[in-house]
Order: sequence, then structure tokens, then C-alpha cells
Amino acid sequence: MKKIIYIFSDGELKRQDNTLKFRCEETNRYLPVEDISDIYVFGKVNINKKLLELLSQKEIVMHYFNYLGYYMGTFYPREHYNSGYMILKQADFYQDNEKRMEIATAIITGALKNIRQVLRYYNSRGKDLNASILRIEEYEKLTEECVGIPELMAVEGNARECYYRAFDTILENRDFVFEQRTRRPPKNHLNSLISFGNSIMYTLVLSEIYKTHLDPRIGFLHATNFRRFSLNLDIAEIFKPILIDRVIFSLISKKMISKKDFESGIGGIVIKDKAKKLLVEELDNKLKTTIKHREIGREVSYRRLIRLELYKLEKHLMGEQKYEPFIARW
Repeated sequence: MKKIIYIFSDGELKRQDNTLKFRCEETNRYLPVEDISDIYVFGKVNINKKLLELLSQKEIVMHYFNYLGYYMGTFYPREHYNSGYMILKQADFYQDNEKRMEIATAIITGALKNIRQVLRYYNSRGKDLNASILRIEEYEKLTEECVGIPELMAVEGNARECYYRAFDTILENRDFVFEQRTRRPPKNHLNSLISFGNSIMYTLVLSEIYKTHLDPRIGFLHATNFRRFSLNLDIAEIFKPILIDRVIFSLISKKMISKKDFESGIGGIVIKDKAKKLLVEELDNKLKTTIKHREIGREVSYRRLIRLELYKLEKHLMGEQKYEPFIARW
């Protein structure tokens, strides 16, 4: 599988013949385009039209983040798999409340079941999470009774707050206390890691959508409005617990990230580049990890699982197979 390139240094990214050259104060680095699927830019990087032409030709998606780690935008190359048929199908299911609710409920069900799996994993390792697990199971049952998207999202929001409160029991680290979910800017160290990790997750899903016939602007759980993308936010809900949260827990428990890796910003806490690099490196390693997929009977990477999730959604929209969300079994 092709690689994701992460750029944290300031410099210039340019086209040199049919390859990429990144120039910064330290060195020049050459990046063969045939090996690249995505580029994540965190530093101040200059680009030009020739570079964008090559990225579009090679179908390479480039995501931009500001110095705080917030997602800014994406260079989304000309869509090679764009399908008018699929856009019409997505729009049809979005506008039909019953059809939309079926997909949205499946997504939330998948997210809650994966949250429960994460809690069970740590419960089996000596953390007292039984009460949290039972509460999440109650929220799972409530999703079946929801009649509209606002009600469904309210249940999901309450379930996630319950889940986040369990983080303190999992981590047992006074430097990484959850307190409450805060965003833009995060008010403590743990919230800043969650926000940064979730931003990466949203862009990962967006990149995988680009490789399918689906349109990222039409989601089902999150409203399709003047926001540019929403489908990636939907699918990310399923994978955030088993990818982002597990990576964060690992980094903190192994003391790879400490309180020193943060600084006070405008109204909140900012992650230093060292910690950002560690998080994306650990996540990249996780994405490359393979598991035995029960349905297709072979090993697949976590990154491939995201694409398979999108393929399942395509089949649902075409009436070929009912969409069932991915549920972790470990």
C-alpha cells in the first residue's frame, strides 16, 4: 500500500521532473510520487501550480493543518471515480428520512459497539469499567428507539460523554485528566490530543472516500449543508475509538508523551510538534497493522478497513447488500 507523508518542517515542496522534492533548512528530500497516497502538511510549506498538477495527475490528496494542529483544508484533486449515479443515490437516501435514519443509526450503533469494545479491553486489564460498559449498552438500546437525526445525535453525544469520563480510570494519570470535552481551543492536555487525533481521522476517511465513487459532501448522520464535507465525519465515528483513542492511551501509558509536550496557547492548550509527530507515527503504524477479516477471510490493514467500510455503504445505496458497520472483535 502507498505511504502517507507527514511534513512538519517549514520549507518548499516542489515538482522535480516526475518526483517531489522537499527543501528545508536541514536538507533536501526526494519523494517518489508512485509511493505516495496522501500528504499531510503541518509546517509552513510553499507550493506552486506545477506541484498541484502532478498531485492531481497522480491522484494524491494533500491536507493542510495550522500551527495549532487544526484542520484547514484539502487539495482534493480532480475526481477520477466520480459517479453521477452514486451522487443521485446518496441524495435520494439523504432526502428520504427513513432511508437516512437506517444508515445513520447503523453508524452510531457501530461507534457505540466499538466504544464498548475499547472499554472491555481495558476492563479485562484491571480497570474497573463495568459501570461504564453497562451504561454504553443502555445507550445502544436507545438508538433503536430514535425517530430523527437530532434525537440520535443526542443519544450519541450522551454516550460519548459517558465514555470520555472513563478515560480517567483507563489512564490513571493526573497530568491527563479529562474533566469535560472542550474544543477550539481544548482546555487541557487530554482534550488537545483528542481534537488533534480526530482531525487526522477525518482526513484519513476523506482520502479513502476519494478512492471510491462516493461523494464526501453528502453524509447521513451529519447534515449536508454549506460545510464542504460530511460523509467523512460519519464514517470516522466508527473508527475513532479503536484507532485514535487506543493510540492516545498507548502514548500516555508508555510515557511517550508527557505534560512537557504541551504549551499554553490563546485560551487553551497547544500540542508541541514533537508530540504531534509521535501521535501520527503511532497512528501510521496502527493503520499498517493487519488483522484477519472474518468476512473476506484474509489479512487486511486498518487503513484498508476504512475503504471496505465505504464499499459496504456503496453496496447499500445500490441495493446490493444491507450496510452493517465494522465492529472490532478484540
